[in-house]
Amino acid sequence: MATQTLSEADQALIERYIDAVWMERGLSQHSLDAYTRDLRALARYLLTVPATLLTAEHADLIGFLASLAQANRSPRSQARMVSSARGFYRYCLRESLLASDPALRLEPPKLGRSLPKTLTESEVEALLAAPDLSIAIEQRDKAMLELLYASGLRVSELIGLTMASINLRQGVVRVIGKGGKERLVPLGDQAIDYLQQYFAGARKEFLAQIGVDPSSAIVFLSRRGHMMTRQAFWYRIKLYASRVGLTTALSPHGLRHAFATHLLNHGADLRVVQVLLGHSDLSTTQIYTHVAKHRLQALHAAHHPRA
Repeated sequence: MATQTLSEADQALIERYIDAVWMERGLSQHSLDAYTRDLRALARYLLTVPATLLTAEHADLIGFLASLAQANRSPRSQARMVSSARGFYRYCLRESLLASDPALRLEPPKLGRSLPKTLTESEVEALLAAPDLSIAIEQRDKAMLELLYASGLRVSELIGLTMASINLRQGVVRVIGKGGKERLVPLGDQAIDYLQQYFAGARKEFLAQIGVDPSSAIVFLSRRGHMMTRQAFWYRIKLYASRVGLTTALSPHGLRHAFATHLLNHGADLRVVQVLLGHSDLSTTQIYTHVAKHRLQALHAAHHPRA
């Protein structure tokens, strides 16, 4: 991929588009950053044609996809690039910046259905038991892990929680998910217990140490009293996985996947799981039925005398 500096015009256009997407769709900063990276990559490639974002033709976009394939970018990454380009050029057409859409017939590569990596129930129990509650930072982590597994939140949703979004008396958490959509998710007794311990113990300790107003809205504080980052929490998860010797491949959403799979394994209705996860489309949730089915088949093969 080319590494030339973007023109001021292309850079300004990308920023204008990202601002519009944020205003219209209320996407997370993580999603906005991904769109920005994709469009900058496209603009840098177009410098080699040479072309700009507004002078690019369909053949130029095909060439961009070909360059991604030559660089061994994954089909999923290529598909995301196509989605980013389509959204950008639809915006340009709507704003009368273009007379025609060069991405109109742009086709993403075919994607196979990849099953999310998930943990067994015993592996989850081991991971949740790993933090040492006598250490303030691990008391916080324990509350985060318990809440994540009890509610199936996305990691970005978890770290973005405010005190006003958690109602311990009613046992629910109010979540603002993708696209600004709101949902209420049950917490469960154990998550409530560990949240109460954290609020009364480690959180108060953090606030006192750093001199932050006790009314601070952030639920899960960093050592400096700021909102945690996704990367910091992922590091903590890997720390506990290593501590208990977990060899299963983990992802940042590992407990979210486990939440959905274990619910289905225990008979939960698919549409209930869809609502709890905040999926707008049931087909997104249906992938977990394949995970549950795979586990049932494995259990049958391992334990049935005629398997």
